[in-house]
Amino acid sequence: MKWYHLAQRVLDGYACTRSDAQKMLRVADDETLDLVCGAYQLRKHYYGTAMKLNLIINAKSGRCAENCAYCSQSIYAETSIDAYPLVSEDVIVQGARQAYEHQIGTYCIVMSGRKAAPRELRAVCSAVKKIKKEMPIKICACLGLINEEQAKALKAAGVDRFNHNLNTSASHYDQIATTHHYQDRVATIEAVKNAKISPCSGVICGMGETDEEIIDMAFALKELDADSIPINFLNPIPGTKLENMHELNPNRCLKILAVFRFINPTKEIRIAGGREVNLRSSQNLGIYIANSIFIGDYLTTKGQDTTKDYQMIEDLGFSIETKAVETKI
Repeated sequence: MKWYHLAQRVLDGYACTRSDAQKMLRVADDETLDLVCGAYQLRKHYYGTAMKLNLIINAKSGRCAENCAYCSQSIYAETSIDAYPLVSEDVIVQGARQAYEHQIGTYCIVMSGRKAAPRELRAVCSAVKKIKKEMPIKICACLGLINEEQAKALKAAGVDRFNHNLNTSASHYDQIATTHHYQDRVATIEAVKNAKISPCSGVICGMGETDEEIIDMAFALKELDADSIPINFLNPIPGTKLENMHELNPNRCLKILAVFRFINPTKEIRIAGGREVNLRSSQNLGIYIANSIFIGDYLTTKGQDTTKDYQMIEDLGFSIETKAVETKI
């Protein structure tokens, strides 16, 4: 398969099939670079050499009653993470200031738990209003399950994007969580879209899913029309159900990223959690496919030194996109 030629066909209007995706995931390791080059044609066409940077604030940590198998914040996990209630509005606003000063395009306000309590939703909305008055930074909220009325309140406050990941495929979901369902996540994304907030939804790969289930995820996100697709690679945390799950290597991660880029060529593809421990020395190849990354630490795990990320972007000749992008309506 000449991946460069497939990319050209996609640019001419061809929609990749499940068969195409299967071939990508099964390509020989010594041909992975050819696949990366093909995916880069799509990334370059739609995003040039611009790199979007995202920063997370873990605004509420731990004590989550959901039983997600990968998560250190679940009450079912035997971990020793810091657990705390929603931080103050001032802390959220100060985090946005620091993000803006470091060329971060999107500031992500994340809360643990099934859903935000009314007072928590009001506090986040108030903080977002303050941020928007002070600086032109894009705000993404990740507050668990929400309905359309709540989404409209976030929209009115100035939230540009809402993240709620599918995490895995519908067929694999019961292996990952049983306290809520796959369709609950889909309903949240639809509520976000109905409120005219840009939908962000992605996956966690390396949780025991099959090739077919990875492909299911990529097509599910295409059907949902998610504007931003974060691809997490499992970082197995001691004390979680998946602590001994080690299925990934750099070549496998690159093939997965290529599948999501070919199936969703126009979308923001973000390398998210687990980038450093799974892509390792191939992180630079990953951003030939993805046009977005997280900078700094994740929710309860460490990222690499931010200076290394900035240096990697500069060494590749890429540029950091700093302007706030208007939300698609």
